[in-house]
Amino acid sequence: MTAPARGGGLTGAVAAEWTKLWSVRATWWSLGGALALMLGYSTLSAMAQRYEGDRPLGTHDIAIGGGFYLAQFALIAMATLYVTSEYGSGSIRSTLLWTPVRSRVVTAKAAVIAPVLFTAGAVLTLAGMALSGTLKDGHGLPTTFPAAATATLGMGGYCALMGLLCTGIAWTLRSAAGTLVTVIVLLVPLPLIVASLGLPELMPYFPAIAGLNAMVEAGHPNPMTMTMAPYAPWVGLAICAGWAAAALLTGAAVLRRRDA
Repeated sequence: MTAPARGGGLTGAVAAEWTKLWSVRATWWSLGGALALMLGYSTLSAMAQRYEGDRPLGTHDIAIGGGFYLAQFALIAMATLYVTSEYGSGSIRSTLLWTPVRSRVVTAKAAVIAPVLFTAGAVLTLAGMALSGTLKDGHGLPTTFPAAATATLGMGGYCALMGLLCTGIAWTLRSAAGTLVTVIVLLVPLPLIVASLGLPELMPYFPAIAGLNAMVEAGHPNPMTMTMAPYAPWVGLAICAGWAAAALLTGAAVLRRRDA
């Protein structure tokens, strides 16, 4: 008798996507670039603290700044290329041939990219805190364990959810340039524009501001807006999850209608 085939279904799709993620240079370049950006930012910020910078910072503040203003964009590029590179090379046809259930392809990529980016965000934060703590040598503000834990888990969760947001938009637009422009505008300029139009109360509900609110302890100001969040840190991640879910559902619907 012939042995039954194994490895199909969602488990097989996830295994295939995991292999694809680590078999391309873009993944390694993106992770290496994110680490370099975090360490560079942490070094400069820590040295500024030693020379009595205008604004005293803790190591968690420095790591949050390095992750949000620089390192996250390397991870966003990684998540974007995870989808769009297959359209650029034409390999998406093979992917959809091997996994004909379209929603399973979207789910498999999401199941791979989310934990990878969570780990990357957490590790980058720890690396930034470790380096800046060593270099600033007691200058600036102290960092408590709760502040460090909130920054680490918040950054990890934010990076994971932004990765899902990027893949959802990438499934919809099928263009690396279009996806990156859309995500960057959504993260930074759009909430600032909304606030300038007289609706600052909406800013905490955009993904970038909500993500920053998730990285700081309750009762501490958002490092970008310098205002208190109107909700607990975990709610910030829930808001980001809502944006990510909406993007993934839209991307899955477009894939079902337009296919490859």
